[in-house]
Amino acid sequence: MQNSTPILRFGKENVFQGGSEMRENLARKRERDFHFSAEKKMDWFPETVSNANQRPDASAEFVEIMPFDGGGRAYTYRVPAEFSGKTALGSLVKIPLGSRENFGIVWKTGVVPAPAWAKKVRDLAALCVDVPVLTPDTLKLCEWLAAYYAAPLNSVLQTVLPGTVRRGVRPVTEKYVSIARELSPEELEKFRRRAKKQAALYEFLLNFKTGEATRLSLPQNTRIFPEKKDSRQELPNNAKNSLPQHVPAESDKNVASPGVIRSSLPFSENVINALILSGIAKETVSIKSRLAYNDDFEGGARGNTVAALPPDLNAEQRAALDSISQSLSEKKFRTHLLHGVTGSGKTEVYIGSIRKVLEDGGSAIFLVPEVALTPQTVERLRSRLSDCATQIVVWHSNLSAGERYDAWMAMARGEARLLVGARSAIFAPLKNLRLIVVDEEHEPSFKQGETPFYHGRDVAVFRAHLCNAVCVLGSATPSLESFYNARNGKYFLNRITKRVDDRAFPPMKIIDMRREILHTSGQTTFSRTLINALRERLERREQSILFLNRRGYSRALICPDCGHVITCPHCSSALTYHRAEELMRCHLCDHVEPAASRCPACGSPKIRWRGFGTQRAEEILKNIFPDAVAVRLDADTMSKKNEFRKILSDFRAGKIDILLGTQMIAKGLDFPKVTLAGILDADVSLHVPDFRAAERTFQLLVQVAGRAGRGTLEGEVLVQTFTPHAAPIQFAKRADFDEFLEDELERRKEFGYPPQRHVIRHLFRGQNAELVEETADHWADFLEKHAPDLCEIRGPAPCPTEKIQDNYRFHIWYFCDNVVRASSHLLQLRNAFPWPQDVIDLLDVDPVDIG
Repeated sequence: MQNSTPILRFGKENVFQGGSEMRENLARKRERDFHFSAEKKMDWFPETVSNANQRPDASAEFVEIMPFDGGGRAYTYRVPAEFSGKTALGSLVKIPLGSRENFGIVWKTGVVPAPAWAKKVRDLAALCVDVPVLTPDTLKLCEWLAAYYAAPLNSVLQTVLPGTVRRGVRPVTEKYVSIARELSPEELEKFRRRAKKQAALYEFLLNFKTGEATRLSLPQNTRIFPEKKDSRQELPNNAKNSLPQHVPAESDKNVASPGVIRSSLPFSENVINALILSGIAKETVSIKSRLAYNDDFEGGARGNTVAALPPDLNAEQRAALDSISQSLSEKKFRTHLLHGVTGSGKTEVYIGSIRKVLEDGGSAIFLVPEVALTPQTVERLRSRLSDCATQIVVWHSNLSAGERYDAWMAMARGEARLLVGARSAIFAPLKNLRLIVVDEEHEPSFKQGETPFYHGRDVAVFRAHLCNAVCVLGSATPSLESFYNARNGKYFLNRITKRVDDRAFPPMKIIDMRREILHTSGQTTFSRTLINALRERLERREQSILFLNRRGYSRALICPDCGHVITCPHCSSALTYHRAEELMRCHLCDHVEPAASRCPACGSPKIRWRGFGTQRAEEILKNIFPDAVAVRLDADTMSKKNEFRKILSDFRAGKIDILLGTQMIAKGLDFPKVTLAGILDADVSLHVPDFRAAERTFQLLVQVAGRAGRGTLEGEVLVQTFTPHAAPIQFAKRADFDEFLEDELERRKEFGYPPQRHVIRHLFRGQNAELVEETADHWADFLEKHAPDLCEIRGPAPCPTEKIQDNYRFHIWYFCDNVVRASSHLLQLRNAFPWPQDVIDLLDVDPVDIG
């Protein structure tokens, strides 16, 4: 029986300077292996020139291609013989477009062009990937996105398909060399005399197989791992992730770690090439696949682990899971709104639903609102679903280009059937999609901030409709739009009204800061009640979470002599003072300048800060409790990739006493030792010019309150506010969602706000304020003249933040019942309107931010 042959990675080829026969063999080999070049190139596909004058035969195949830069229209191309039968809907191709080449997606197959011009149709240049990168349902979803959100189709495609995929980037590959034919002792002796270096390499490979390669002075950090089917479980964890994911069958033998690179070997590439050409050695190529969160964080196991055994579900959880499972079994489209109070175990319902889908051979998408929540969610799902024989893919904006490419292609090839990610994960090319879960569906972060202004929650519902799948929207504080749909029968409502193990809800106490000022000499950061509560937790060795949705040291620097406020030169916004860096920063355009010591208007040295942010709160907190471990968690402290995970891991392990942060700590986190949740300024989100201000304040208070008392210890919530009698604050104190819903819906109905009607925001911007305002006025007159009954028009008016990044901004609001009809007419009228060159307009359908 022939022994398994070793495989050793080597580097990029050089031209072998041997005899003519060897050069010819090497040339043929290079041509054969062109598509497996180890170099990372952006445009790696062979350039082909189409013959426009070639007359097609009767069996010619034609397709329609949607280019990424083709103006939003599809073009017909002929499929060359070498790609016949391989181009499917959603395939990524390279095409000649005018005088240049472009990438595009196969939009339609089986096209029959008119005979008069069929012979002029150009050929595809290349088929970029061996599998479609978009699924048929995603192509339909793109058409809907373009129609609903009034966006060009090519712009939608550029949003749906990641740049690293649509630019034709090839996967990272690694080359390995192994023995193809073992030599007899006699042959080896002759080989030593004829080609000493090649013989040495041959013996190296043999010794590599038997573990004696160290005698050839390999570096100390070189690791050799046997990659055998019956021994992979014996590899150390850090070794498993370094092994290639798509090693060819012939290389399923002894494999060197990718750490064994060309510089560590005593042989040149010429020697390696010569041994391959002689037929004694052979070369294999593997695709190097990277798996995010598996696990590049050394603290991943230090307190973030999740029990693999599922807990017993209570009656309400079981009823919700059974209801969703019934919909899954029927294989029909249905949307479930899972309204479960904080700490009620909604995640267990999600996991149970996902398990059913995976066991039935289907795929699932799990959407989370924040990138910061992704590691915790992935960890829980991998722990609980490890027996379902599928790879769990992570998707969010912090992934490297390589990780994004590998994740996308793993789904396109059907190797992964469960995706966890943020908003854009909804476009993933999963096959047989049966379930979409949108956790914390009320979060505004699901809304895209640029064209196309899509909402991930609404796209999830429509994609589920296209796939006859089930969509589950979950939240402790559902959006009014979702609850309105559930109440009207459009969504199926599942409710969980009790916490796990019947744990009590933490009582909420409202602290009137107007009275507090009288007793604290104007200091309004921490009330006496909150300070005493924090002290009690420290004495009992319990943990606290403090929430303040304003980063920086203070929100403005003001001169008390002349009243001047230092503002951003590019935006109509005050600069935020960051004391740690002694800088003033604009949180809209990121303009930075040194902190002022004198008033720039009058020269007074009395300039003072007004308001407070997380930096100021952290400073005061450490002065009050110098022996406590207090950590700030906001966008300014998250400079390193895994900083968020490290802080949460330390907090769970009890190394941090007080966690102070912005909205990234307000949802989705479960820490059993937290018994106090404090909200330092509940008015931040209440007094803003937005019809959703009350809803967001209520949601925020309830979500932050839900972080306390999730373990066996009772919790408490303290809310500091200057408007204690505001309706959303009082409803949050009673945790009365139904009463808040009725009150808010009545108010929305009075003014015709969503969910009563849809809203489209038309934004105009440019560097000339007068021209922008004049254009908005002319457009409003033009619209009333040509489409007076299309929708109700309100405006134009300056935006609440009138200037951002040197662009002045006006907006018009359209209130309508049928979005698609209104969007279509608006697009047609826009094409007929004489737009000034220096004014840009954007249509935002169903906006969530009016700033």
